[in-house]
Amino acid sequence: MTDFSRKPKLSFWSIFNMSFGFLGIQFGFALQGGFMSRIFQTLGASQDSIPALWVAAPLTGLLVQPIIGYLSDRTWNPRWGRRKPFFLIGAVLSTVVLFFLPNSPVLWMAAGCLWVLDASINITMEPFRALVADKLPDSQRSYGFVMQTLIIGVGTWIASNLPWLVNKLGVSNEALPGIVPLSVKIAFAIGGVVFLGSVLYTIFTTSEYPPDDLEEFKKENEQSKGFLNGFKEIFSSIGQMPKTMKLLGVIQFFSWFAFFAMWSLATPALTTHVFHAPAPIESAFNMADESSKALFMSASKAYNDAADLVGSYMGMYGLSSMAFALLLTFYAAKKSINRKYIHMFSLIAGGLGFISMYFIQEPQQLIYSFILIGISWGSILSMPYAMLSSAINPKKMGIYMGIFNMFIVIPQIIAATGGLNYLYHLIFGSAVINAMLLAGTSLIIGGLANFLITDKKVITHQAEDTEVLS
Repeated sequence: MTDFSRKPKLSFWSIFNMSFGFLGIQFGFALQGGFMSRIFQTLGASQDSIPALWVAAPLTGLLVQPIIGYLSDRTWNPRWGRRKPFFLIGAVLSTVVLFFLPNSPVLWMAAGCLWVLDASINITMEPFRALVADKLPDSQRSYGFVMQTLIIGVGTWIASNLPWLVNKLGVSNEALPGIVPLSVKIAFAIGGVVFLGSVLYTIFTTSEYPPDDLEEFKKENEQSKGFLNGFKEIFSSIGQMPKTMKLLGVIQFFSWFAFFAMWSLATPALTTHVFHAPAPIESAFNMADESSKALFMSASKAYNDAADLVGSYMGMYGLSSMAFALLLTFYAAKKSINRKYIHMFSLIAGGLGFISMYFIQEPQQLIYSFILIGISWGSILSMPYAMLSSAINPKKMGIYMGIFNMFIVIPQIIAATGGLNYLYHLIFGSAVINAMLLAGTSLIIGGLANFLITDKKVITHQAEDTEVLS
């Protein structure tokens, strides 16, 4: 791989092109994060069972990301490059699942589709992270990851508003018991098209650097090929991970525990606590009686309308992260930034956003909560990766980016397998809105954990005067 110190600076459009695929990736993640709990509830899941249904997503990431990182580090094709084959495979699989998932007739099938969807998105996403580190000199890394965050913010906002927008265009938001509304099904189909289209754009507009010494690269791959050698290298890299990576892992743990709480429980929490429109339980109604059935349909409509608005307000964190990333993009393009303190104060702001949800009386006030959360999200998607890329061996960029994902998925697995329900019940009480209080507390702890980062090169990289390529 090209020596980091000799990489030329890239132009705005080159960085934009290589990051654009994240628009589609975030369409997938935003639809998954904003509406999977709604689909689960529609298919009969109780509030307390929802986090466990989400366990497939982080568990898949734990298994898939290091393997994909290892494989992409060892891949080279003169036409397709190193990372782009994985972009394409993951995008095709994600698109197919996005079409099928909201049409799941039963709960277990929806949970299985979530498993496949998350695996497919991970196949695409990890190489995208590595591509920034592959292509950019260290002085442009913050800029590159912030550009990704800017595009992710756009994707989050648009995708989170899709079911609401489709409903406003005249598509029904009502459905019989156990059926996902047509507006949600169409939104997921649109997401699939955008996912594939945006990834293809990056594939066809971005080239990759070949290994410095192709013969040496092939020789090393030949000497270490094989399934067993692959796992040995992954576990060896875990054992040898740099100290800074471990410390960043502590920050990631508390950050992603908080966001898992939002993705899995924000819909039931906010529809109940703020909108006063909880999901109706079919067994509580006599569906053979027309008046009782009418009451169910009325409660179902109120819930679906509230869930649409929760998704729409949730999209505000994407818009906020986009604005935050835009400011960082302009600043990081010209000057060095203090990654540590930006990340610290961003996480604390997000924590206050989560906590504020408990005190909100009017639904419109959720906008301000999600604006604060968006600031933390914009930082989570850029600053840890910028700091990490300055601390690891560039020849192992893919595998270490994959291993770093462990610090994202382990807290989610802990939350999904009972940790989230247990902790918010224990500390704050049984009302589901208390999960947001726990999320805010966790995010603030993650922000304060930035004090652990002391490596000056990781915290601030001084800009270099190098040639800019278009």
